[in-house]
Amino acid sequence: MVRCFLIHTVCPVSALSAGESRVLYSRVFGPDDGVLSERHRDLSPEERRLLQKERVTAVARQVRSAVSLSREASGRLIVETMPGEENLALQDADCGVVRLRAGDLFSEETSALWLGVQSLGFTLVCEPHENLLLAEGTLRNLTRHCLEHLHMLGQGSEVLLKSNRIDVLLSRLLPHGQLLFLNHRFAQSLEKEVAAYMAK
Repeated sequence: MVRCFLIHTVCPVSALSAGESRVLYSRVFGPDDGVLSERHRDLSPEERRLLQKERVTAVARQVRSAVSLSREASGRLIVETMPGEENLALQDADCGVVRLRAGDLFSEETSALWLGVQSLGFTLVCEPHENLLLAEGTLRNLTRHCLEHLHMLGQGSEVLLKSNRIDVLLSRLLPHGQLLFLNHRFAQSLEKEVAAYMAK
């Protein structure tokens, strides 16, 4: 199962200090009882929400560090793409996996699978037994739809105002945090359904 999906910044943004990452969208799947340690079980709902927010922010920071290291190691320059060139941006995206040790953020070990597309990071946090190849395919599909239909790379793109559309994408492509094995016919049907909704 996927624990959470998030969209965050991976490059310095003028309003943030050099090492910070801003979470633009996050969705946590399933009840959080399984991820809370014994010492956190008695927290109020508001305290649980704040703890969840801290965990998501910590994941974004770790992924931002991984993206920075990957980009420094590759030596490639980030080329800003124009609206309509989202597929090109996705092909040039950096990708990787960050292992989150048990006890650091979650009660058990998890994997944060990420894609760095220009200044945005798209991350899936998966349980340790999940199929990472399937998770990568799902993450690329989600990212492609976000970039194509929501125009997230354009100037003045406001991800927060598009959260309901991202929720619909997740409900179709990652229902309740479950990765889907898709045959060709079902994948085509899903593509048409998503495209029809996003065209509204």
